[in-house]
Amino acid sequence: MNIGFSGKTVLITGAAHGFGRAMSLAFAANGARVFALDVNAEGLAETARLGSAIEGVIVDVGNRDMVQQAVQQIASVSDSIDILVNNAGGVCGQAGRPIEVITAADWQTIFDVNLSGSFFMAQAVAPVMKRQLKGRIINISSGAGRTISLTGIQAYASAKAGQIGLTRQLAHELGPFGITVNCIAPGFIRSNPTTEVQWEKMGEDGQAALLNQIAMRKLGTPDDISNAAMFFASDLAGWITGECLGVDGGK
Repeated sequence: MNIGFSGKTVLITGAAHGFGRAMSLAFAANGARVFALDVNAEGLAETARLGSAIEGVIVDVGNRDMVQQAVQQIASVSDSIDILVNNAGGVCGQAGRPIEVITAADWQTIFDVNLSGSFFMAQAVAPVMKRQLKGRIINISSGAGRTISLTGIQAYASAKAGQIGLTRQLAHELGPFGITVNCIAPGFIRSNPTTEVQWEKMGEDGQAALLNQIAMRKLGTPDDISNAAMFFASDLAGWITGECLGVDGGK
């Protein structure tokens, strides 16, 4: 059975590179009108150049006012908002350090983009989806939210776990309106400059050790995450909500 999104409007955050870019291209290739959201204007322009029917929107998802304005702008030019993928996140340039040296700003910066951003985006699209009596919200968490962070960053593991909890809670709140809310927890995938640096720092022994922890003994690709997102967004997943799917090759 084919999965298609003709006539659907999709919002994808963190779309300037990595998973966000891959998902933007995949949804567009399958017929969707894609609004790609990010703070990185140059990266967004490249995402739009690589695909068709992709429109870039500059927004800091950790800023509630900017999110509200961006979603209102999109709603004014689109007949519907059918799918939201909360992909924006990351470690914000931080590295693992002892708990006693973490500042309030260090902690909050990671929560703003990974967890608050998911909440603010869902909050902004919910009224539109409620009026439609349908919608799909997909949160991109991490294996770090289900176990521990490979980098040792406390805020990252906590925020990603928070996304899973937010998924369950919103699924129950929004389900009566025909809106499903699901989550994807990717394993380690070389998808952006940060993960490339992380992979190189592991060295050959560390890389081999990581692969040996994966049942399939290989790393996945951004397309693996895109495929999972398209499944959750499709009619095939119409009676699935509140779930967190590990896409990690088996851990």
